[in-house]
This record gives sequence, C-alpha cells and structure tokens, in this order.
Amino acid sequence: MPTKTAIILSAGLGTRMKSDLPKVLHKVAGRSMVSIVAMQLEEAGVDEIRVVVGYGADLVRQELKDFKKVKFYTQQNQLGTADAVKAADIDSLSGVVLICNGDHPLITAQDYGQALNAALETDLLVTSCNVNNPKEFGRIVRGRDKEFLKIIESKQANPSELKIKEVNTGLYVVKAEVLKKYLPQIKNNNAKKEYYLTDIVELALRGERVVRAKAAKNKRVMFGVNNKLELYQANRALYLRKLRELMLDGVTIIDAKNTYIEKDCEVGAGSVIEPGVMIKGRTKIGKNCHIEAHCQITDSEINDDVKIKWGTIIEKSVVGKKSTLGPYARLRPETVVGEEVHLGNFVELKKATIGNRSKANHLTYLGDCEIGEDTNIGCGTITCNYAVDKKKYKTTIGSDVFVGSDTQFIAPVTVGDGAVIGSGSTITKDVPSAALAVSRAKQFIKEGYRKK
Repeated sequence: MPTKTAIILSAGLGTRMKSDLPKVLHKVAGRSMVSIVAMQLEEAGVDEIRVVVGYGADLVRQELKDFKKVKFYTQQNQLGTADAVKAADIDSLSGVVLICNGDHPLITAQDYGQALNAALETDLLVTSCNVNNPKEFGRIVRGRDKEFLKIIESKQANPSELKIKEVNTGLYVVKAEVLKKYLPQIKNNNAKKEYYLTDIVELALRGERVVRAKAAKNKRVMFGVNNKLELYQANRALYLRKLRELMLDGVTIIDAKNTYIEKDCEVGAGSVIEPGVMIKGRTKIGKNCHIEAHCQITDSEINDDVKIKWGTIIEKSVVGKKSTLGPYARLRPETVVGEEVHLGNFVELKKATIGNRSKANHLTYLGDCEIGEDTNIGCGTITCNYAVDKKKYKTTIGSDVFVGSDTQFIAPVTVGDGAVIGSGSTITKDVPSAALAVSRAKQFIKEGYRKK
C-alpha cells in the first residue's frame, strides 16, 4: 500500500467569522474544527498529517500538540490554496496525498476512507457533490460525454457554468508525483492574484493523467464553516449525530433539539436524559440513570442507577451507584461520592470524599474533606478550609456521625466515628469517637426589652 499523507489547510483568518480566534479553532460540539478533522483522518488510517498554519499559528500548534501524526508547516503569505499546499514541503511527499480543509467538521473517517479508496485507480480525484443551490462553490465542468474537464470558480464562471449543480467540495486525493509536477505550474492569472489549487485539474488533464470527479452521496462532505450561522448548523449536526447513536443504543432522549452530548461521552442503556442537559468532555454515565433538566456534567464518572435532579453541575468528579444529587447541587473537581449518597439542594462539594449512604440534604459546603459512611450532615454546615495564611486544610469526619444544622468545622479538624455535633456549633478541636461536641454562647434573655 502506498504511503497516505493528509494535508489540512488551516492558515486562514476567516474574516466572515468576525472573531480574533483563528477560524479552525472555533469549537463544534466541544472540539475545535481542526482537531475534529485531524481525529477523523487518524481514524481513516493516514500515515501522516501535515497541517498548514498561518494566522494564529501558535494557537493551532498548541491545539493539536497531542496528535502524534501531526506536523506543522507555515504559509507565510495568504496567496491561495495552491500556495498553501506548496507550503507543506511537497518535494518530500510520496504515495498518495489527501488534501482537505480544516473548517469541514462534518466529514467522517468513513468519508475520507472512501475518497482514498476511490482514488486507487486515478492520478487525481476530486470529490464533488450535487446540490440544488451551488452558491459560491466552484463548478465541476464536464464535456458532452460527461468527461471531467475543469473546475471553474464561481466568480470566474459564465452564466451557463453558474447553472451547474455539481460543485467542488475541496477534498482531493492526488498521487505525490502528480502534485510535485503540476502544482509549481499553477499561475495566478486571476483578479485576486492568487494560486488556485483547482487549476491543477486542467494541468493534469493536459498531461494525459487520469483525472476524475466523483460525487459523494452524503452532502456533509461539502459543508464548511465560514460564519457563525454555519458554526451553529455544524454544532447542531454533530450533537444530533451523537444523540442518534445513543438513542439506538437504548438511551432515552426526551428532546434531541435541546440536549447536548459531546462525542467522547458514554451513556448506558436505560438512562433518561431530560431537556437542557449538557454532557461534556470524557464523561461516562452508567445504566438506568436519570438526568433531569438543565444539568451540566463534565469529565465525570456517574455509575449505575444515579438520579441527578434539576440544575445540578458536576465537574471532574465520581458518583457511586444509586446516589441522588440535587436539585441545584454542585460537585467541583476531585470530588468522590460513594454509593446511595444523598446530596440535596444547594449542596456544594469541592475535593471531597463522601462515604456510602451519607447525607447532606440542604444548603451545605463541604470542601477539602473526607466523610465516612452513614453520616448525616445537617443544613447549613460548612467546612472552613481556607485560612488566613492562604493555605487550605482538611476536615475529616468519621462514619455514623450526626452533625447538627449550622455547624462550622475550622480545619484542620477530625471528628471520630459515632460522634454527635450539636446544632450551631463551631468546632475548632478534634472530637473523639462517640462523643458529644457542643459549642454555643450562653442564651441571654431580657424581658420587656422591646417596650423600652
């Protein structure tokens, strides 16, 4: 098999996006467009990915730094698509070369694979698409016998050519030897004085090379993002693609138009996802869970049979089986919740470990703490973990502890198993196991005070 190299054209600013961020770094369903393209190319089995950068080059390099097959090449000046390809050091290429755009996030690994396979018997393959409204796309011009003659840019096309419905998608597969021979021959004889890659078609045909335009069955291969409206459309398409997969795998999605689950997330069969939910990053949700409306879960693990109520936010945390969270609970990073735990409305946890069957049902903050099993945390409890020295200290509460409402634990402090903390206490010293700790000011009553 010949070496398969992909060239991603990602040097442009994208002025129609009206943004300082390079166009290819705008996110679609949680990932930048250029990273989606690189990921799909890797899945398609290419051996190397050459990314041509220009505007915001350092940002693009940073975005793709974890892709092992990616190498970067700089287009010094924006002189057109042919100039961009030339910047990818074409003299060092061999085998076949797939050329694509970094702003086409809907193309799948299967689409790239089909283009590579279709090009096996050609010197140059152009992937085209038949559309009802060709707009500004370059037209595929064919002869009387349907033979492929050239690609004409819409701005250069005559009225007859503008009526053509078959358009260029910007996806090419070309033998490296053909690219090296004909790319340097492309001229900039046009209004913009740019070097158009599309001109390679006529050059290769004159050289009696085998050149074909093959229409893709799926129109997603032609969808590029050039403005924020198209960015929205791309987001909607990728979210719906993921939701279809989940529904076919047994997940109930109440309203697919208002549910947002990113590609790398997993949801187990039998789970129910209500409207307004966002599941992001590499979140894994188990079987038979129920996620109520307007929850947001990021990079977390939710085990089987968990119920997450309205408005709960979970980030980089783990939730054990059969637990119930919310409404309006918040789990901040490095929180681990055991099995059958109840965390109620307006309970916030940060870097907290909560043992099995423990409860904190109301208006509570538990940060930098470890709580054992079967412990009850009363309403209004706070672990005071941040000290005047700007350091954070740990609170440890054992198993089978009863903490009364409106209690403050001044860390570092430890409460032993089976202890009882009286309501309204401020705990500054360690509490032994099975002990009662109460810290209150003496109640003072002066009768008739209001009358005076």
